[in-house]
Amino acid sequence: MDFRLELVIVPVSDVDRAKAFYADQLGFGVDQDNVVAEGLRFVQVTPPGSACSIAFGLGLSDAEPGSVRGLQVVVDDADAAREHLLARGVEAPPVEDYPWGRFTGFRDPDGNEWSVQQLPDRSGQG
Repeated sequence: MDFRLELVIVPVSDVDRAKAFYADQLGFGVDQDNVVAEGLRFVQVTPPGSACSIAFGLGLSDAEPGSVRGLQVVVDDADAAREHLLARGVEAPPVEDYPWGRFTGFRDPDGNEWSVQQLPDRSGQG
């Protein structure tokens, strides 16, 4: 039995601002932007190369905007990812090294926190 995580809801206060951030600044692809009914808007975006998308909008969640912590994307090169973020006007802390990977991160305009991880080199390990 496969259980594939394919969608995560991110609570935001301003849907258009969030869409501009994720699509225009970060470069996530816009998969959907639909007004389903009055008070219900569904926007889905997907990070390049990801099998999991995020969604935000109106009427999707009771969670407080900016309350999401621990979202993580994996990249091949944390330094290049940080430079990409900075070049697009997204604040990202210097890359930190740990035995379990190299990390930077960012916050969306509401304060939802993302971690950006470069996995450690595991070649030669069984």
